[in-house]
Parts: sequence; C-alpha cells; structure tokens
Amino acid sequence: MCYSIRTKPESAEPDPDPEPDPEPSCVSFKSDQSKEFDLNFKCVSDKKLSADGRIQQQRPESPEPEPEPSCWSVKSDESFDFFINFKQRLPSDRKVDQESSEVPSGQSTQQHQTHLDSIFMLLEENIVTFVKNELKKIQKLLSPDYPECSESKREDEHEEQRRSREAFLKITLHFLRRMKEDELADRLQRRSPAGVCRCKLKSKLNKKFQCVFEGIAKAGNQTLLNQMFTEIYITKEGTAEVNDEHEVRQIETASRKPDRPETRIRQEDIFKPPPGRNEPIRTVMTKGVAGIGKTVLTQKFTLDWAEGKANQDIQFTFPFTFRELNVLKERKYSLVELVDYFFSETKEAGICRFEEFPVVFIFDGLDECRLPLDFLNTKILTDVTKSTSVGVLLTNLIRGNLLPSARLWITSRPAAANQIPPGCVDMVTEVRGFTDPQKEEYFRKRFKDEEQADRIISHIKTSRSLHIMCHIPVFCWITATVLEDVLKTREGGELPTTLTEMYIHFLVVQSKVKNIKYDGGAETDPHWSPESRKMIESLGKLAFEQLQKGNLIFYESDLTECEIDITAASVYSGVFTQIFKEERGLYQDKVFSFIHLSVQEFLAALHVHLTFINSGVNLLSEEQTTSTQFYQSAVDKALESPNGHLDLFLRFLLGLSLKTNQTLLRGLLTQTGSSSVTNQETVEYIKEKISKNLSAERSINLFHCLNELNDRSLVEEIQQSLSSGSLSRSKLSPAQWSALVFILLSSEEDLDVFDLKKFSASEEGLLRLLPVVKASKKALLSGCNLSERSCEALSSVLSSQSSSLKELDLSNNNLHNSGVKLISVGLKRPHCTLETLSLSGCLISEEGCSSLVSALSSNPSHLRELDLSYNHPGDSGVKLLSAGLEDPLWRLETLRYKH
Repeated sequence: MCYSIRTKPESAEPDPDPEPDPEPSCVSFKSDQSKEFDLNFKCVSDKKLSADGRIQQQRPESPEPEPEPSCWSVKSDESFDFFINFKQRLPSDRKVDQESSEVPSGQSTQQHQTHLDSIFMLLEENIVTFVKNELKKIQKLLSPDYPECSESKREDEHEEQRRSREAFLKITLHFLRRMKEDELADRLQRRSPAGVCRCKLKSKLNKKFQCVFEGIAKAGNQTLLNQMFTEIYITKEGTAEVNDEHEVRQIETASRKPDRPETRIRQEDIFKPPPGRNEPIRTVMTKGVAGIGKTVLTQKFTLDWAEGKANQDIQFTFPFTFRELNVLKERKYSLVELVDYFFSETKEAGICRFEEFPVVFIFDGLDECRLPLDFLNTKILTDVTKSTSVGVLLTNLIRGNLLPSARLWITSRPAAANQIPPGCVDMVTEVRGFTDPQKEEYFRKRFKDEEQADRIISHIKTSRSLHIMCHIPVFCWITATVLEDVLKTREGGELPTTLTEMYIHFLVVQSKVKNIKYDGGAETDPHWSPESRKMIESLGKLAFEQLQKGNLIFYESDLTECEIDITAASVYSGVFTQIFKEERGLYQDKVFSFIHLSVQEFLAALHVHLTFINSGVNLLSEEQTTSTQFYQSAVDKALESPNGHLDLFLRFLLGLSLKTNQTLLRGLLTQTGSSSVTNQETVEYIKEKISKNLSAERSINLFHCLNELNDRSLVEEIQQSLSSGSLSRSKLSPAQWSALVFILLSSEEDLDVFDLKKFSASEEGLLRLLPVVKASKKALLSGCNLSERSCEALSSVLSSQSSSLKELDLSNNNLHNSGVKLISVGLKRPHCTLETLSLSGCLISEEGCSSLVSALSSNPSHLRELDLSYNHPGDSGVKLLSAGLEDPLWRLETLRYKH
C-alpha cells in the first residue's frame, strides 16, 4: 500500500551546511507510478510454472548459492513495473547521438560496438545465472513445509549483493501478482526478512500487552486486557488549546458534557480521516487527564494489531513511552538505532530503512517528557541512519522532516499538549473517560456476584463526588479495590462516602496486602509496622515535595533525597509503579510514579497533616499557627491558586481533620489532631468564603470541602426550598445562590433545559446561575428583564470551549442594538456552537442585524435558526440576513423577521 503523506513546509528548508550523503546501507525502492518497465530474460523458456504456482527449473547446473541479505527494505510492489530486454541492442545511431568521446580513441565505431556486444553477452549471462539462483531460493522459501516466522541463515555480503537481492525480491513479487498468484506473493512477503520481523514483533507485543496489572498483582494472577477492557470514548472535539485547570475540575466539566455519538471514534480508527477530509492523517494528539485511559488505549491499539484484529495494513507498530525515552536523554542514536535498541527484532532482521513500510510510532505520556523538544531552533535532520540526541530525533520525526511517511500517535495530559506546535498535528482528540453506563459495565465485569455489583453501583450513585471521580477508570479500580475489601471484612458495615475515606481505606488495603504477600502475615495482624509507617511518611514527603515542583514522575535520586529504600518502595506497587528493565538491560535508571495524581495529592496532604500534628510545623506557611489557623490558611492558599491546583489536596487535608478518619488511620497516626470545635470553625470559615463572589469552580470545590467535613447544611437548606417550590419567591443570600449552583451542577439528571423563571426571573438570578446556563443544552431566558450586562455575561458563555449551550431564547427582553452587539461577539468565536437563537421582541434595528451578519460570516457553520420577529430590521437588515440564507457556507436554514 502506498501512503501519500502531506509534507510539512519546514522539511523543505535546506541544511545550511550540507554534507555529501553517505552511500545507503540498503536499497529503498520507492513506489513510482510514472515508471513503466517490463522484464524479458533470454532464458525464460528454461523454466515453467507448475500447476501449484511453483517455478520449475529445468537446467540442473548452477553455481553455489549466494548468501542471504542482511538488510532489507521491501515495499508494496503494486506500482512497480520494469522493462529490461537484454537481447535487444541499443540502435547505433542513438549511441552516436551521445557525446562522440564515448568511443575510445584509436577504435573504430565498429570495434567499439563489437566490444560492447561481448560485454552485454557476459552481463546477460551473469544476470540470468543470478535470477535462476535467486528463484531457487525463493521457491524453497515458498515451500508449504517452510516454517512461518522463520529466517533463513544469512551470511555477510557486499552492499551490491544486498541491493540486487532486494530489487529482485520486489520484481518477483510484482510478477507473481501479475500472474494472479496473490497467495504466493503474500506468503513470500511474510517470509521475507521484513515479514519474519513483523511476525516476531507481533509475538513480542502480544505477550507484553495481553495482560494488565492493577496495583499489587495477586500472586500468579494477571488480568487479560481483552477481558477487562471497557470501551473508552475518544472524541474529535479536542482542540490544541491548553487547559491547565486542575484535572478534577476538568473531570467535573466533562461529566456534565452531553455525549455526542457522532464525534466518537474507536482506538482502531485513530488514523482514519474524518468525512470530508481527503488527506491522510499523519500525527494524532490525544489529550486526557491522568488515569483517564490514554495508556490503555494505546496498549489496546497495539494488542489488536499484534493479534491481527485491526490495522493490518500497518507493517510495524513501535510503542514508546516518554518515561522510557527520558533515561536516554544524554545519549545519541539514529532513528534506526533507537528502534533497534527497544525492538531487537528489527536489528536481527537487518532492517535499516523504514521509508518503504507503513509504520506507526506511539509516544505515550508527553506530559512526562524531560527531553528538550525545541521546534524553533532544532537543526533539520532527514537521514534515519544519522545519530543525534533523542530530543532532536523526536523533534524532527514529529515535524515530518524525518520519515514523513510514518504515522505518529502522541498522548498527553491537557496542560502539556502545547509542547507540540499545532502545525505539526493533523488531528487533536480527547479521551472522555467512562460514561455512566460504562462505569456500570466496569463494576459488573469486576464483581461477578450480581447482588454485590448492584450494591456497589447503587452506593457510588449516592455519593456525587465518588460518582464524578469514577469518570476516571483508575479511580474505578481504586473504588473497586476498597469496596471489595470493606464488603468482605465488615459485613453490613457502612461503605465510604467521601474521597478522604476512600483513599484512607485504599492505603490500608495496600498495607494489608503488603503484610500478607511480602511479609507472610495474617489478615488479623496489625496493618502498620514501624517499617511501613516510616515508608508511608517518606512517600508522603516525596509526594508533597514533587507536587510543589509539579513533578509526577521521579528517579532514584529523588527517592534517595527522601530517604526511601528503592527496593522497599517497589513493594508498594499499588501505590508505586516501577519500570524495571524488561529484556535487554534496557533501563540504566528506574523510573517511579504514583499510580494517579490523586494518590500523590492524598499522600501529600497526609504528610502535611502528620507534620503539623507531630511537630506543630505548618508546611503551607512560615508562621507558627494554631489548629484553626492551620486549616484556614490551607483554604486561603488553595483559593489563591490560579488554576485550582490545590483543590483536591485541600479536600483531603480537611477530610483528615475529622476524628472518624483519624480513627481509620489508627496505628499510622500516633496522636490525633483537631477537635470538633476546630472543625466547626473551619466549616464556618468556608461558608464565609462561599458567600463572597467566587468563581463557580472555586465555590463548587468549597462545597466538596464541606462534604469532606460532613457538613451539608447549606445544600440541604436549598434542596428543601427546591422540593417545596418556594425557591422562586425566596430572597437568596450569595452562599445560597452558590449552593443552588452546586446542587444543579451535581444533579444526576441531565441539564437539558434551564428555565430561569423556575428560580428567579431576574438579571441577578441569571448572573448567579451562569455556570448552570453554560452546562445546559437549552436556556429559556425570555421575559426576565435582562439588560446589556446579561448580554456580556452570555457572550462569555457562548465563547467558552466548555459550553454545552445549543439553544438560547432571549425573546421579550429589551436588549437593543448594544446588547445584540455583545451577543454577536460571542457568536463569532470559533468555540460557539449555538444552533438556535431567539431574539423576538428585543428592540433590534438594522444596526443590530449588521452585527449578527458580521458574527455569522465569521462563524457560519453552526447557527441554523434565527428568530428576529417583532423587531425593526428594516429593508437593509432583511436583505443582509436573506443573503446569508443563500450563502452556501452558512448553516442558517430558518429566518423569522416579520413584525
């Protein structure tokens, strides 16, 4: 198969100091559809084709067989035709037309022609002998009893011999297909060095990815990826824009987003061009928060290829992780050498060019990259055999300078995705995590007992914070691990309802398993020994210090600084994952990480909590503080964080202040901390903060904090008003408005329609409930006394990337032209996907119509219905809008403008 890959403009820039290219170490036959050749050998009658398609040799004599090639690069032969006729001599007049100096001095033209004839006779004899010998070898290779995935013995040979063999293999494949012997051609390709290499690589990757390990693998137990895999949604809605909000906020936003089946793609179709796109896709960037399933998706893609289930047009799939590549930061490799280093199969097969093959490179975890990727100043590299640093190698590969025919799949957490320039990425996708039905599917696969599964699913639905976090597959595993243990050890007991409880139980479970599996202890033994206490304290210190630096992966030196014994750390594989060398002494260093960002944040909070209880030192402030000041300063510090990076850390820290949670950690904690009075003072402090004009995201996190402190008074108060129907008549305080937003956004029910009149038909009501409008599909705001101020706020909603709004009814509000101008600012933004807009009776004239036309000209592909009835658009306004109806770029289908 031949791939036409768009060449990036940068790759056309010449090297400022070009050096002469070295001779290639192996031949690369590129497809060239403009070449037409035919092959006509003298002794073609000396052999014939048997009934089963085998070549029969009639002449017994032949010289010793040549050694097998050591370097191959065989591409699809379908577009390659040769014509070589060795019998036919070139006309003498054609020779004369060339430079006369071609005839050696002292020789007549006739003498020169005679000499040339003898050379060509010898040349023809040599070629025919070579062809016969090669056909014998190929016939042996095609024998039915020749083992698959087996290489013939190879010896060292000259470069010219390798080139000849490679070319002849290609010619043979071409003729077999012309003779309609496709089965033989396929078999020959499979048994060529490249085919054998592919077979071995598939076998290796199959073994590597067929099983997944969730936390501490029980002795002898492995989970089959195909058995546990729950389909994860990838959407094409992603953009190259950076989202550096705390990922828990992003999860909460994603959990409220409506599912749009038309944007979903399966991992096996990741390189499939969307409808309307003719160019093939070279580079895909897939974004997603930590633990959402990016790595598992790449593993499933690789496993499906290795098992022959999907993407069999791909010759080679090479999966890398940035964690693996980081340890090679100081070394130099060529692209061929880098592939050989990780995949010995290519080296064994002697494959030293990849231009001729459909190849996929997977680079997982861009957010963990510690290599310098400089897309502005890196020198251009186009030779796959030329050595350089790994950072330069990757930069050129991603830019398309190096191996432009390859396909690349890069995964990243959202905040790091901008390391790759948008011009180097053909498609941006986003992993959405589990939908509600998929959460249920996961737990039913994990718990075979239907009654137990029902209880767990029901419990998760009752706790909104747990339900939201289960959007992340890794959190589903943590939850399943904890609930399985709780149901087994505390029959009839209460299940954890807060995040802090869940993570405390998770830590206890890991300690229990460690005692039983590694220390030979019993279920009834104490969970915490002095050694395990020391280990958790050290892990907490590491978690906190690395969290402050923004690091999610760390190396042996980082562990040593925290006095962590590396061998002991690997025992905590449920909390800590460690990449050891796998087959060939691959890693000089060991790479460490917590299994999920939330685990690191929990241990960081535990470290800060333990430090304060044991020594009175507040790691969040240089000043000495009381218990009350300690927790209040943590609230202040979290609110100061511009992107909410301490949101989850704060929830855990406040949750750890509860006596009930400290009891669960008995044995790890040698003394308890705050009193119930301190907790109540913290609750009041948080409520005071909520009453101020905070952003919706900050308010929502503070309500989650109150939930961790077991205080739901504000929420219950508003829920009671909602149930009684008295809310629309009530005068709400700022804190109550925030509680209402929290309730509506936390509701399990889809926010299909938001009707402002149900709550408060006023501008204040709209501005307070703007986050709910943003999360709704349809907003009914007609006749609510809205002004320009509301229009400006709504414009920001329309401009937002995370807005779900599709229908907006603003009819019967005196917005005037000035208000419509503000609405138009939002309409023209590329993220605005509004489909229906009603502005009936809003006192709009020609000027307002002109603003709308300008907005729709900038962003014409979404709005389908516009209602301007009972306004004063005038003839020119109607004319402008009517022209838009005729514009093929506009999606507008319905326009109402009659008075």
